[in-house]
Amino acid sequence: MARRPTATPPGPSARTPAAAGEAPQHPADPHRQDNDALVESELSGADEEDFSGPRQGEAIPESRLNKSQKFVKLLEALQTSGGARASELMSRFDLDDRTLRRYLADLRELDLPLYTEGRGDSRRIWIDASYRRHGVRISLLELISLRFGRQAFSFLEGTTFASDMDGALETLSTFQHKGVDRVRHLDRKLVALPEHRKDHARDNDVLEEVLNAVVNEQVATAHYARVNGPTKEYKLHPLSLVVYKQSLYLFAFDQDAGQIKTFALDRFRNFAAHKRDHFEYPEDYDPAKHYEHAFGIMNGEPVEVSLRFHRRAAPYIRERIWHHSQELHPQRDGGVRLNMKVALQHELLQWVLSFGPDVRVEAPAELTDKIRRLHREAAEGIDLLEAREPRGDR
Repeated sequence: MARRPTATPPGPSARTPAAAGEAPQHPADPHRQDNDALVESELSGADEEDFSGPRQGEAIPESRLNKSQKFVKLLEALQTSGGARASELMSRFDLDDRTLRRYLADLRELDLPLYTEGRGDSRRIWIDASYRRHGVRISLLELISLRFGRQAFSFLEGTTFASDMDGALETLSTFQHKGVDRVRHLDRKLVALPEHRKDHARDNDVLEEVLNAVVNEQVATAHYARVNGPTKEYKLHPLSLVVYKQSLYLFAFDQDAGQIKTFALDRFRNFAAHKRDHFEYPEDYDPAKHYEHAFGIMNGEPVEVSLRFHRRAAPYIRERIWHHSQELHPQRDGGVRLNMKVALQHELLQWVLSFGPDVRVEAPAELTDKIRRLHREAAEGIDLLEAREPRGDR
């Protein structure tokens, strides 16, 4: 069940916005379409083929186009000399009157010079001839890259954010193209395997509110529940929406604490942006500084860490960049020593524990003690942990 943001009265304004209206959201921006072609293949000498639909020579009936494709084609029809009658558009694109009105409302929200004359199905609709669109031309390989990148956000399925991404990609492939067979079936040729992820479909309302607050620099009031902790109210300046390990996080300035903190999106119990209460986005803010010392996403005071890995694990350690501060030192026995300056957070502990007997913590002593204790507790099992818990917590 999606969380719904609670209504919160706006607080004192730190900045008066130039306009109170919000930017409209649409599956496509027709200002960025091109009349002739949307995607140009860079495969020299190759016959083109539509790789997203029918085979060469087969045209998709306009009544069967998806919403984004109909939106673009409708725009084209309205730009022809004399425009088009409502009845013609409804018949051509298999629309009822209500759906056509919704499409036209979308066009008006984009500030297009849209005009109508007459009443009912016979009314004529057109866009002023002075309006000129700005073409977007991307290569076939660029489109492939976008489709592949979309797979990296598969963990957002079920959210409006994912629907908007799909709509944008559908718009970019609106016109039928020709191409060789090797560019067909892209979803099977380029695959991004999902990691263990959070289910953000239930956070759709919160995600939309967070996005609006980040983009429009709006102060927000939120109730946030820490793991195994109470729910607390925060007054936030949302700065960055962050993707980490198939999950969403928010970097936000906490007004009461006077510092930037990291919040997991799924732990917001509600999130309400104040539409008329804006903050000045800090010129000196750098998101990278907020996770500079993190071994993952949780920052903290950095310490010098030294880990010695057995030769069984050495190849795995050498083939990756674990942290920007890392230094690798080969050992005579085939092992490797990893030195880095990072925060001692839970993410580092879990990573070290995952190597079992193939790693020895050389420094700092605090990390050595924690790893030793956690290994001992793991060996003793759940019975010991339950025995240590207060009776009321069981």
